[in-house]
Amino acid sequence: MPATEHQQSFLGRISIRRNQVTAMDGNHEQELEDLELFQRHTGDRFADLLSLPDDSPFSGETFLSISWLRKLVDVLLCCEAEFKALLIMGRDPSQIPKPPLDRLLIDFMERTVKVLDICNAVSGGVDSIRQCQKLAEIVVSALEQKPIGDGQVRRARKALGALMSALTTDDKENNHSRYAERTWSFGRRGSNSGGNHKDRATHGSFRSSSMVVAKNWSAAKQIQSMCSNLTVPRGGESTGLAQPVYIMSTVMVFVMWALVAAIPCQERSGLSTHFQIPKQFGWAHSIIGMQEKIGEEWKKKEKKGSAGLLEEMQKMEKLGQSLIEFADGFQFPAEAEKLEEVAAQVAELAEICQRMEEGLIPLQQQIRELFHRIVRSRTEILDLLDNGKASQPII
Repeated sequence: MPATEHQQSFLGRISIRRNQVTAMDGNHEQELEDLELFQRHTGDRFADLLSLPDDSPFSGETFLSISWLRKLVDVLLCCEAEFKALLIMGRDPSQIPKPPLDRLLIDFMERTVKVLDICNAVSGGVDSIRQCQKLAEIVVSALEQKPIGDGQVRRARKALGALMSALTTDDKENNHSRYAERTWSFGRRGSNSGGNHKDRATHGSFRSSSMVVAKNWSAAKQIQSMCSNLTVPRGGESTGLAQPVYIMSTVMVFVMWALVAAIPCQERSGLSTHFQIPKQFGWAHSIIGMQEKIGEEWKKKEKKGSAGLLEEMQKMEKLGQSLIEFADGFQFPAEAEKLEEVAAQVAELAEICQRMEEGLIPLQQQIRELFHRIVRSRTEILDLLDNGKASQPII
């Protein structure tokens, strides 16, 4: 069953159940069944992500590609909707502020604040990838000319130099000034600081806002902080609402970690350190598998200093290096065999640019939707906590 059908069926089930008057024992059994469904749906969604081919020719659906990241964010949105239904829909508010759930929800709220910060940083990172795309398009435009002469090669070489610098600059060297100057704020109006008119037109509803991310802000530290109080429910907690809070927290941490690894973000040193997910949970198996794959790739990235693990950026970097070698050794007229090889590489680079053109803006829009969804859920959960405290008898 597709993820959206899972979600609609699950939400409808909870809505109907909680509008019915049943015995307390029946309610408890239904709670356990709903929790089991939530775990199963979570596991199935991540299993689908892990099953996508990662050794096939580049098709846009490979592991850590733009398309794959969009599916990853969609999984988080689906899990968040089911989690909120499980926690909030039709529930007596007096059940919420009782230990240990009250403490767990406060910790959860703290994690969601960090998710909002990371959403801002990742959206800024997507914008930097679009700048790489523009440079690559200049290369394609120059080297698609026939015949290729010295002028076209010089133009391509200049763009390639800027492109490779952007793709290989270390986080510490590159991101502090860029993110201090320009990151995305969500839903703000009337702020046009940073960026030119073309940038604002290109990015539509996203508005730039200076100093949203501080110079000493660290994506890696945000991830580490999100993991600090993430503990497995034990004893009776494992069959209550503490379990979905733990599952949702784990899903949020993993998705944010994967996005930060793939998309250029400020200060990511130490990101390869794994947060521990117990292997006994069926829903966690695919997450652990993806965590191991991303961790291995990140270690390679740290050694060579590339900007991120995004599949399109990795391929763009390899093609850029090869085209620089061609440009540096170019003499007119070039050999026919070499021109055929370059033509194939330019065509592949053009395909990557096209995939970026088609996928990056929708990815930014998903990040924006996630941002607003988290803000709304925070408000609803905080209201539930407040109402629950107000409904408790004063002793």
